[in-house]
Amino acid sequence: MLRAAGVGLGDEVVVPAFGNVEVAEAVAMAGAMPVFADIDPATYCLDAVAVEAAVTPRTAAVVVVHRFGRLADLARLHTLGARHGLLVLEQGESEAPYDEIAQRRERAGYLHAKLRGVRTPDDGDGHTYQQYVVRVPGNGRPDRDAFARAVRAKGVECRVPVKTPVHRLPEFRRCVSLPETERAADETLALPVDATLTKRDMQRIVSACNALGGLLQPAF
Repeated sequence: MLRAAGVGLGDEVVVPAFGNVEVAEAVAMAGAMPVFADIDPATYCLDAVAVEAAVTPRTAAVVVVHRFGRLADLARLHTLGARHGLLVLEQGESEAPYDEIAQRRERAGYLHAKLRGVRTPDDGDGHTYQQYVVRVPGNGRPDRDAFARAVRAKGVECRVPVKTPVHRLPEFRRCVSLPETERAADETLALPVDATLTKRDMQRIVSACNALGGLLQPAF
């Protein structure tokens, strides 16, 4: 899409660093330079204010990536694009059947109501919970990682959704301030909300997580 739009050598494209490296790689393959902007801490998608701050006379496009079943603020980003004459492209997520989304939302609602000691995700309009991402804040030690190990030891599958932001990778390393991206990479953990999970499975997730409150800061 970038090549088809004429984006190439000498152009800059604003992309998120929180997520997969493929977006930055696609920009580089088109001959352009990926420029990283920070995310909104609630949606994990590009923050419009941060994108505007990253725009230069060489900026040709913005690639918006939707995260974890939550949509980016497309209205603000398209307005920004129109103001600066930028192409705004979207990378969506794979779609699931309505019934599966409804079951994920039901399980997410259960976790919202029952979990203690972690920060549950912001519901947001149309959230499909492709991943149920909580925050386990640190306080000078790797609390998220310790929490994940302890939850797995209790038989609950969980995963770190973004282990290394793209701007920390050797091939795309940048000296750029992305505090929300850094914080999200250090604190986020995806808990299961698959449609196949039984009520007993959900109870096990809650029990395993709530038993670990001692690993966390008390300010919740």
